[in-house]
Amino acid sequence: MTSIHSDYFPFLVFGAFVLAIFLWMEWQGRIRPMFIPRAEIKRMADELLEKHGERAEEMAFIEEDRAWRYSQTFEQGKWRRVRKELERRSGL
Repeated sequence: MTSIHSDYFPFLVFGAFVLAIFLWMEWQGRIRPMFIPRAEIKRMADELLEKHGERAEEMAFIEEDRAWRYSQTFEQGKWRRVRKELERRSGL
C-alpha cells in the first residue's frame, strides 16, 4: 500500500506546485488590487481624463496591456480597475 502512495507522490507535488502558482497569480492579479482604495482609482481615472480626454480609456488599456506583457500582475489588476472605472463613467 505504501508503494502505491509513493508512486503518486511526484504527481501530488506537481499538482500542489501548480495550485500554489494559480493561487499566487489570483492573489496578485485579482484580489490584491481590490485593496487599492476606491479614491485612488478615481484619482487615477480623473488624471487620465484630464490628460487624455476621450482617449483615457484607451490609455488605461495600454497601461494594462503593458503590465501584462511585462508580467506585472498587480499593475495589470490596478489598471483593469481604472479602465473599468472609466467604462462605468462613459456608460452614464
